[in-house]
Amino acid sequence: MSTYATQLQEEQRAVDRTYGRLDALRAGARERLATVRAQGSHGSPTQRTERDSFATMYEDRLIQLRAVEDRLVFGRLDAKDGAKRYIGRIGLTDEDHTPILTDWRAEAARPFYEATPQHHGDIVMRRHITLRFREVVGVEDEVLDVHSDQVGQASASGTLTGEGALLASLSSRRTGRMTDIVATIQAEQDRIIRSELSRAVVVQGGPGTGKTAVALHRAAYLLYTHRRMLERAGVLVVGPSSEFLHYIDQVLPSLGETGVVSRTIGDLIPGVEATALDDPQVARLKGERRMAQAIRNAVAARERVPKALPTVQISGIAVPMLATDVEQALADARRTRQPHNKARETFVKSMLSAMRTRYEERLDYTPDAEELNRASQLLRMNDQVRVALNLAWLPMTGRWLIDDLFAKPAKLRMFAPWLTDEEVTLLTRPKGSPLTRSDIPLLDEALELLGEDPKAAARRAREDARRAEEDRFARDTLAQAGIGGGIVTSQMLLDHINGDDAESTAARAAADREWTYGHIVVDEAQELTPMDWRMLMRRCPSRSFTIVGDVAQTSALGGTHAWAKTMDRLFGAGRWDLNELTINYRNPREVSDLASRFATDEGLYISTVNAVRAVPDSVRRVTVDDAAALADAVAGEATALGREFIAADGTGRVAVIAPDSMLDGLRERLERAAREAYGQAEADRLAAQDPWDAQLAVCSTGEVKGLEYDAVVVVEPGLIEQEAPSRLSAAADLYVAMTRPTQRLVIVRTAMDEHALTL
Repeated sequence: MSTYATQLQEEQRAVDRTYGRLDALRAGARERLATVRAQGSHGSPTQRTERDSFATMYEDRLIQLRAVEDRLVFGRLDAKDGAKRYIGRIGLTDEDHTPILTDWRAEAARPFYEATPQHHGDIVMRRHITLRFREVVGVEDEVLDVHSDQVGQASASGTLTGEGALLASLSSRRTGRMTDIVATIQAEQDRIIRSELSRAVVVQGGPGTGKTAVALHRAAYLLYTHRRMLERAGVLVVGPSSEFLHYIDQVLPSLGETGVVSRTIGDLIPGVEATALDDPQVARLKGERRMAQAIRNAVAARERVPKALPTVQISGIAVPMLATDVEQALADARRTRQPHNKARETFVKSMLSAMRTRYEERLDYTPDAEELNRASQLLRMNDQVRVALNLAWLPMTGRWLIDDLFAKPAKLRMFAPWLTDEEVTLLTRPKGSPLTRSDIPLLDEALELLGEDPKAAARRAREDARRAEEDRFARDTLAQAGIGGGIVTSQMLLDHINGDDAESTAARAAADREWTYGHIVVDEAQELTPMDWRMLMRRCPSRSFTIVGDVAQTSALGGTHAWAKTMDRLFGAGRWDLNELTINYRNPREVSDLASRFATDEGLYISTVNAVRAVPDSVRRVTVDDAAALADAVAGEATALGREFIAADGTGRVAVIAPDSMLDGLRERLERAAREAYGQAEADRLAAQDPWDAQLAVCSTGEVKGLEYDAVVVVEPGLIEQEAPSRLSAAADLYVAMTRPTQRLVIVRTAMDEHALTL
């Protein structure tokens, strides 16, 4: 009779076989790579470039094989005919090319996530396999065909169960990095993950519903299904903060995908990183869609007929610059429909041609070509002409334009006439101020209208010429060798000459502001303003997006409170799909119910209807008499939670979420408390951790967006509400703060704060 132990042994044999094959493939790739490298730089150019191509291919394969080590196998599907299909991170075959592991993204793996007792096809049982490193430590069976013999067998062996694998993953300690959910994807999540590439997919869901996981697994699925296209065009992941991007950065590699570009809005323009933040009201004004018109007005104002036009002397001949000629040159340049700085070349050429004509008209003889060319050169080098041409069509950089716009109230009023005097005052700042995160979409708009400055354009032209020459070399090399249609194409050869594999494609995309991606994932999308969306839409002409967020968590004044209003404007009615996740996998039911009641009372839209687990005593309230006792109470609660949840191996996360005005003071108090509670060595270890990886952290509500912790201490929620720019923003901030923990929520406040806001 089969027992639980024998089931573990059976699966251990299957897992050992799969890992053995993985090890063999790694060894083979390492051996081939070593062989290629050992050949050195000998041979013809064609032979060397072919070796480079193969070396890069083996390196990429090794990276992929190493990244899938953890939980390589996590499931099994049993069919009516007795066939067993194992499900894992990647697809593997044995030496005879017989499948031994099915990639979770393959169509054959779909029943592992979507089969139900009512709709199971030929699948009679689904097994979840739990590994610790390479050891099988648990199996759980879900029988889908109640008439199958598998019911009795699973019951007798003690493997018959339900959502144990999911609940075990929820109860594990948090780390500084998000883990994938590939082994526990639920049916409603899987259907979204496998949505077609051509549609914009919006995923609305409350805290803990797996929105981010779904978005990243969808990116991995699309890369698997549409690899040829997306490896060339690239995939962009946009997150709310650098801490969030650190948190998710291992998910895609663990699913076998590398080379995806991850950015925040603030660092999406290459070479520009904005870390400063505007006041919420200023950010709202800058995020309005009509600010795009203000930028257009600012550019157009630098294309004009100057008030004073010079008359210059060329070889003793007076040559006037006429207003009619300037008007014609302006019209010529605008007709090119090129960016401002590029169109300026046409303007200058047209103006110099007109002035040369004026010179020729004033001669009493017909000049030869040499004289006319000399006159053109003298006109081009004349300081008066140069100044006038710049006044008529000023070459600009985007940063100069943005800086000039916000430093001069008169220009703000001229270019954005809808602004009130109060709003102009809010937006005005000293010249040379650092760029803010809200400036970046405006800067991107300016760069789109201006194009490259002349120096950068010259560098790009040289680079394009170099690449064209390399492309000709690659084609000629392969043609001479007679291998142009074989395993190495001219494009592959060119890529490997330049080191342009999948990962460096991502590097090139990240370095090119005008790069257009095949797909864009946007997390915490409810926070984006209309100007943010303009910035993203120009980067994906195919309009292939995965957009995830929760309108109940919208704290930005210019953010989204209703998806239809935003998405219809971006994609058109009927051209995007809304999916709603309703099950909270993160928070204990007690935490979820408390947060949902508060949010509903505040008028927020709550889409989560059910939390999957209850954790007794997961909500605690601590009230102190006054502010003097508050810091001590917070420090005491946080260090006690640290003893319970934080481990020396780096697992476990506790966050103190407090009003902005209290952050510095609480950080200092918590550092002292950690030394007293844990000792100097442990306190030093915790203090040395990077902010994004801290096991014991003090944060604002904005800093924890998208993250999760084992335990959270929320401090003075009434003051958090008072410091917010609006009531809706305050409600969203508190809803975010209360829904970060997976195990415990502690609310610490003064009696006065408790009187100000009921929770």
